[in-house]
Amino acid sequence: MGEMVDIGAQTSVTGGSPRLTAYLTRPPGTEPLPGVVMVHEAWGLDDVMKRSADHLAAMGYVVIAPDLYTKGFKLGCLRATFSALRAGKGPAFQDIEACRQWLVARGDTTEGTGVIGFCMGGAFALLLAASDAGYDASSANYGFLPSDPDTALRDSCPVVASYGAKDKQLAKVPAKLEEIYTRDGTAHDVKVYPTAGHAFLNDAENSPWLLRPMLRVAGAGPEPEAAADAWRRIGEFFSVHLAR
Repeated sequence: MGEMVDIGAQTSVTGGSPRLTAYLTRPPGTEPLPGVVMVHEAWGLDDVMKRSADHLAAMGYVVIAPDLYTKGFKLGCLRATFSALRAGKGPAFQDIEACRQWLVARGDTTEGTGVIGFCMGGAFALLLAASDAGYDASSANYGFLPSDPDTALRDSCPVVASYGAKDKQLAKVPAKLEEIYTRDGTAHDVKVYPTAGHAFLNDAENSPWLLRPMLRVAGAGPEPEAAADAWRRIGEFFSVHLAR
């Protein structure tokens, strides 16, 4: 439904990857709709992630998903992105911000702007919600916590977050988010799905072939029933907090 676009003109002004590309998608028509920046998971901006962007767009949003591995999916790109995530600053954040500015400058977006992320992108979504980065709502899906969540996630914009109970590495994250957002009076909807694991919102397996058997044993991968409910919650939450 969407297309790849060149964001290089924006990054030349704001900083970031000089040849940054992104996936842009929206439903048919020209009416102004809320814009959402989507941050992909660790495997990159693949077809599964593009379909997730299309799914959200079909719910009534203009969605842009920067390719944080524009230079190519290499170990160096992955390390650099995670380094920026740990530091809370760096080229990955500049690329995301360039896409946000590019999105809000379009003639077919409203004043409401959201951010959504999955896995690695979910961690970005948590940080961007709390960084006064210009977002009105955030959707963090199985994103891990920063090293100092009590400080880094303080005073966030409204957040809807989804996790799978089988995702043992992130087992303590939902309760911590509840604690922080309740403490700060942040509007939030945090839910754990008993039948789901990591990456349950994906509509197909997209990890490297050699890792798939191990990830299946760990309970990671698509879980359609939980995914349908999570998408419903995301849509309802964004409809409340993103101005049309």
